Amino acid sequence: MFDKIVIANRGEIALRILRACKEMGIKTVAVHSTADRDLKHVRLADESVCIGPAPSVDSYLNIPALISAAEVTDAVAFHPGYGFLAENADFAERIEQSGFTFIGPRSETIRLMGDKVSAINAMKASGVPCVPGSDGPVGDTPAETLRIARQIGYPVIIKAAAGGGGRGMRVVHSEANLLNSISLTRTEAASAFGNDTVYIEKFLENPRHIEIQVLSDSHGNAIHLGERDCSMQRRHQKVIEEAPAPGISEEMRQHIGERCAKACQEIGYLGAGTFEFLYENGEFYFIEMNTRVQVEHPVTEMITGVDIVKEQLRIAAGEPLKYTQEQITLRGHAVECRINAEDPKTFMPSAGTITQYHAPGGPGVRVDSHIYNGYRVPPYYDSMIGKIITHGDTRQNAIARMRSALGECVIEGIKCNIPLHQDICSDAAFLTGSTNIHYLEKKLGLKD
Repeated sequence: MFDKIVIANRGEIALRILRACKEMGIKTVAVHSTADRDLKHVRLADESVCIGPAPSVDSYLNIPALISAAEVTDAVAFHPGYGFLAENADFAERIEQSGFTFIGPRSETIRLMGDKVSAINAMKASGVPCVPGSDGPVGDTPAETLRIARQIGYPVIIKAAAGGGGRGMRVVHSEANLLNSISLTRTEAASAFGNDTVYIEKFLENPRHIEIQVLSDSHGNAIHLGERDCSMQRRHQKVIEEAPAPGISEEMRQHIGERCAKACQEIGYLGAGTFEFLYENGEFYFIEMNTRVQVEHPVTEMITGVDIVKEQLRIAAGEPLKYTQEQITLRGHAVECRINAEDPKTFMPSAGTITQYHAPGGPGVRVDSHIYNGYRVPPYYDSMIGKIITHGDTRQNAIARMRSALGECVIEGIKCNIPLHQDICSDAAFLTGSTNIHYLEKKLGLKD
């Protein structure tokens, strides 16, 4: 097992990683920007290193500064968390070349799954169901492009091969708009991702977003930990997640889960990962793989009892998986609400000092957050300041506990989105599990 690791992230996920390391006897190095010197995990880590000024490009995205932090502290590995450089193949490769361990997949695997076209091709080869599409990048021949789109059937969605986080996508409802939309998406993709490759897929009208959590080691073992429903979204960003997904039978779960585990073995995947699917009319359609720990990993931990971050550390250290598939049992139901420092109506970020904070508690309530009384939320990073997770014997019980927890939580001095979550958790469609990925935007009046 590692003696000391660098936590190459900030906020709640950095604190989550630190806590797992403390339980395993691993020393930690917290890297931070000048704006983050008062983060809770920085105070709790064995060592801390300032890696640059507030802008993330000068700190959390500064690869030489991160590697230097490991060198001066004699750390041996990096945990990237999520966001920032977590799915950056060049970062993983630089770490490997510098003699350190990247706690995640190999750089070539990140590169394979980070390109949506190569990822889809790899999944098709492994028997994972995919959305009907162009089966590769869109070329420069307009006639052929129009033919492919007609064959798929409108509406279609144009996606950047290097896209992610809801960016680099455009829906096209008619042939008249196709070529111009492809050109616009290419320009945006080149600017945002440095890669103008795009592809076309069938646009599913009312799908749910369901994902499969997997763990895979270097000894040829791979398992799945069931599914999560992440359909409650705004602008492709998840708001509430839950596990297991309503309406998914045990037979369906095992069928798709086994295919994902088999795909991990075939591509030589290492660590924790998530296969993301659109689900409509009883069918799963692969859209992408996240080669990192997910924001919503706690709901899976709550229903399986598996500590996903500890498994990441064990796998990266070369140990075999602690569990077999037969040992994975789903117990009860879990719901997670992402708590953001933002106006609950306009969604504008709300930086500032937290003057009063009280975390909810009670049976089946978990809070993953780095905030505290007097903490100043900086304006430079993602607005998420924590997550409230509840677990119950049934879905109804978990949601009831969430309503109670949201009502108990106090965050003053800044605006936050707790009122939005309270509204959702009392919504009739959500309570029956009948929502899709467009539901929240329609409810908020952001979509017809």
